[in-house]
Amino acid sequence: MSTAPHLVAGRAAEQAAAEHLEHAGFRILQRNFRARGGELDLVATEGRVLAIVEVRYRASDRFGGAAASITSGKQQRIIRAARALLVARPELARLPARFDVVEVSGAIDSLCCRLIRSAFSL
Repeated sequence: MSTAPHLVAGRAAEQAAAEHLEHAGFRILQRNFRARGGELDLVATEGRVLAIVEVRYRASDRFGGAAASITSGKQQRIIRAARALLVARPELARLPARFDVVEVSGAIDSLCCRLIRSAFSL
């Protein structure tokens, strides 16, 4: 496993986001689902709703918040990966789905998470 600082920060942010979601009642189904052309950071359920979750980390909001960094191109890659997930896991296709974002900010030793439900749609 790489110890490059940006990768360590990314893993810590994803772990913090997953814990934040679990504390909020989500059930994490999968992490880092990779498909041709895209990746899903977290796949979870909240009750009977499928949540496709993008984790965005920023040490500071000097250049805009983490959610502001999700461009339309990034949204399209997430949507493509979500479609691949539903083909690979057809039982999930029966659930209503939404795209959430967890903004993670702060120093690695004191991360703060903020959930944005339905951050974008198809």
